[in-house]
Amino acid sequence: MYPEHSTHGRYETTVDVHRPTPITPAVVTPTPLVPVQPGSIPTVASVVLPDGRIVTGYAIEPAQPDPVAAKPAVSRTAVNIALGGIGFGAVCGGLVLLTAFVAALAAFIHQLIILAAVIFGGWIAVQIFSTSGSKSGTTVNIRKAVIKRNSFYG
Repeated sequence: MYPEHSTHGRYETTVDVHRPTPITPAVVTPTPLVPVQPGSIPTVASVVLPDGRIVTGYAIEPAQPDPVAAKPAVSRTAVNIALGGIGFGAVCGGLVLLTAFVAALAAFIHQLIILAAVIFGGWIAVQIFSTSGSKSGTTVNIRKAVIKRNSFYG
């Protein structure tokens, strides 16, 4: 308010009038009344506004989000891959032992075949080269034979 000019000893002032813009109220949908269990009556809260007015009402707890399941430190896929690797390693160890067993068994069978060939070959040699025993055919005593002019009389 500043005096602009004086008329008849009065100062004329210009007054700025500020009129607030009305706020349109939000559309409020009526909420159904929820029965309150005894012992869980909400507390009444009072708030003092800057202009001195006091607003009283029930304190409403903000809606808590559903708790998120805690994720494990290691993913299940990684655990499954690790367990598969351990199982594969165990199987490979068993396969190495199985391979060693099959190789040893094959060497043992090879040695048995060689032993059988040596024994059977020795038996055949004894049968061929033995002097005892009866043989079919004619026995000729050469000392008593008489040989005359390229002829043999026995």
